[in-house]
Amino acid sequence: MKTGYEIGAIIIDNIWPIVDTGAIPARGQCGFLQKISCRIFSHGTDVIRGQLKYKPPNGKSWKAVSMDLDKNDIFRTFVMLDSEGIYKFRVEAWFDDIMTWFQNFIKWKDSGEDVSQDLEAGGILINGIRNKLTKSESAVIDHLLRSIDSKEDIASIDIDQIKRITQKHAFRRSFTKSMDFEINALPLHAFYGAWYEMFPRSQASVEGRGGTFIDCINRLPDLKEMGFNVIYFPPIHPIGKTNRRGKNGIIPAGKGDPGSPWAIGNASGGHKSINEDLGTLEDFQLLIRKASEMGIEIALDIALQCSPDHPYVKEHPEWFYHRPDGSIRYAENPPKKYYDIYPLNFQCKDYMGLWNEIRSIFEYWISVGIRIFRVDNPHTKPFNFWKWLIECLGNKHKDVVFLSEAFTKPPVMYELSKLGFQQSYTYFTWKNYDWEIREYFTELSDPEISSFFLPMLFTNTPDILPYILQNGGRPAFVLRAALAATLSPLWGIYSGFELCENTAIPGKEEYLDSEKFQIKFRDWKAPGNIREFIGKLNEIRSVKRQFQRHGNVHFIWTDNPNIVAYIRSDPQLPSILVIVNINPHEIHSSNVETPDDWQTGANVFNVKDLITGEDILWNKGKNTVKLVPDYRCAMVLERQ
Repeated sequence: MKTGYEIGAIIIDNIWPIVDTGAIPARGQCGFLQKISCRIFSHGTDVIRGQLKYKPPNGKSWKAVSMDLDKNDIFRTFVMLDSEGIYKFRVEAWFDDIMTWFQNFIKWKDSGEDVSQDLEAGGILINGIRNKLTKSESAVIDHLLRSIDSKEDIASIDIDQIKRITQKHAFRRSFTKSMDFEINALPLHAFYGAWYEMFPRSQASVEGRGGTFIDCINRLPDLKEMGFNVIYFPPIHPIGKTNRRGKNGIIPAGKGDPGSPWAIGNASGGHKSINEDLGTLEDFQLLIRKASEMGIEIALDIALQCSPDHPYVKEHPEWFYHRPDGSIRYAENPPKKYYDIYPLNFQCKDYMGLWNEIRSIFEYWISVGIRIFRVDNPHTKPFNFWKWLIECLGNKHKDVVFLSEAFTKPPVMYELSKLGFQQSYTYFTWKNYDWEIREYFTELSDPEISSFFLPMLFTNTPDILPYILQNGGRPAFVLRAALAATLSPLWGIYSGFELCENTAIPGKEEYLDSEKFQIKFRDWKAPGNIREFIGKLNEIRSVKRQFQRHGNVHFIWTDNPNIVAYIRSDPQLPSILVIVNINPHEIHSSNVETPDDWQTGANVFNVKDLITGEDILWNKGKNTVKLVPDYRCAMVLERQ
């Protein structure tokens, strides 16, 4: 697809990063170099110059950066995104007649042709820019003319200096420019994070008592020790009593069953209220402050649905779906019905009243101190609602981040990201074989996808206990953590993962005695835990910028399908090589190709395994690795 040019002597197309031909800004990462590339070509062999013009957020003037020519007419450059917000950019191109003359002159001269007329023609071109040159630039040009007139060695000419001078001063024949495009440079917590999902009611230090926000404060050092910087809570609102679900989701609930946090609302309040069993608003704000002091943010789940007891049901029955008999329809996912939940009708007659009320829910929690929202099932709500809501909130609160919990068709997941969700759940949980992992993460790293889609990799959730964790024991937890933490800047676990909890409902990817419907008590340092390993992964991620970039996963050849290898790259740093045994049951060996940027220098060199700290001798070409489940299922290698 050709984008952003007018047909003429020079064509500019394949500009990246752009999304939907520039209809919405691409995603960038504040504090990182942003690659910008395009294809520039024309008829003939005249030298073409490419230049990037960009304007930072709130910038008053455009800055110019020369673009370097790569193979196949690809031009590229890098811009440091120093500030959060919208960067504007465009690509400009023109014929450089002086450089075209110079390159042709050298070829004619080397072939033994009479170049007297060519030399005179070059002098005319150069004299055309004489009056624009500084004294030092004139000296460079004079040296050029003396050298090509055979008085000095041509090898002494600094070609890069000549290019800079002609780029700056030469006549820009057939000047062409693209349309303007935008990159939204996101703040750190929008594109990087290690998430820990936990139910506040299960954080009590004493068995038999429900946990509170104060108990959550007491767990902060524990989570900091494991390296998590985002704690995500399921809904913390009052829970409905009508048709409350009991242990393992049965109805009716037993006496004392706390119900599902996603059945929101009762007589004491709805989406702007706090479940009094968890504490007070002041307790919650204290938790936010204490977490912030430790470099941890609190993320809150917003589920746009109501229990039959929610105040909205009496105050605004028009906001719900009604059956022919006038009763309100329960939430459905045929053949299932959820008798403790009413879905909201986002296209009801009073849809703007409903939409504005929902906006006020987010505004309220933003005022409390929340800046990250995980949104439950956004793919079941209209696209135009999300576009309106996120634009309204984003215009006022530019640091607010939305995570889309949408396990649905890829086009829908991608569209939600384009509408404003900075982060998205993925299918990682079900990618277990080497070919699945390669195909999926090659897709997510494709420039067309990575320019807007930021993947969140959860190893497990309260709803999903994948079969590999059920059947693979502790080694499966170790290898899945290694993959999730190193394949994306965004990853997370649901609490209990560090304890390798894997008791499932037979034949289903669901937890037996799910925490969604009951309070759990855990020994957070029980034998067999993988806390130390998780902490080491998060420590590596926090200090190695290669793991904080999106779209930079590139797979490396191995000769064993049980072992995957991939690099995480950065334009300013050497690649880091990750090798994982994805079979939790067996020891496996494999030859592994050496990353391209490790191939220079000595034939044998040292690499360090960042997990164990061990120094290893590594060769150019292929190397053999042996990975043992649980004990050493993964290596994260950095060249020394």
